Amino acid sequence: MSRLRFDDLRQYSDVLRSRHGQAVTVRFVEPRDAEALQNYFRALSTRSRYNRFLGAASELPPSELERFIDVGEADRFSVVATMPVDGRETIVGEARYAFDSQTAAIEFGLSIDDRWQGHGIGRALLKNLECRAAAFGAERIFGDTLRSNDAMIALARKSGYGFTNTPGDWRLTRFQKDIQNHVRIEPQEILCASWRLAAVSPSAMSSLAV
Repeated sequence: MSRLRFDDLRQYSDVLRSRHGQAVTVRFVEPRDAEALQNYFRALSTRSRYNRFLGAASELPPSELERFIDVGEADRFSVVATMPVDGRETIVGEARYAFDSQTAAIEFGLSIDDRWQGHGIGRALLKNLECRAAAFGAERIFGDTLRSNDAMIALARKSGYGFTNTPGDWRLTRFQKDIQNHVRIEPQEILCASWRLAAVSPSAMSSLAV
């Protein structure tokens, strides 16, 4: 795969709103984010890290951190949700997703900083991921989480996801949702830059999966 230019990737950024109307920017991770992203995971509570990585972890191993910031490798993508806090861009959430062209499905995982949970950022980020999935032409989006992860299960249920067993791991439950990307919508009415660009120029998203 050819390496993606980050100047090009910035056009896929979106500005969402928290429950209280605060602006939340969702953008692709860049190499400059490596230290801030690692600090973000270190600052999560033990429970939040356990839920995100489906097991005990205090931080991202170097190899996994490298994969997080290597956007587009093997059709895997990472985004961060940032807000201005005390005058500085601060990561308040993140998500990683992968597109499987053979099954036309997007698999994802996400987390929100403990201090910002309950502000509607998780729900806004999930809706944004659904829009990005539609831009790829995905027919389905899904994730796996621990059966004890009440917050993620509640978020998925409120967002219209169905539940099933995760194949091969009794600890997990799978939540999934069909993507209604066949409905014709005018580009200006679409809620994320990825799908707007794809609607105007179908080659726009193919450049992310070369």
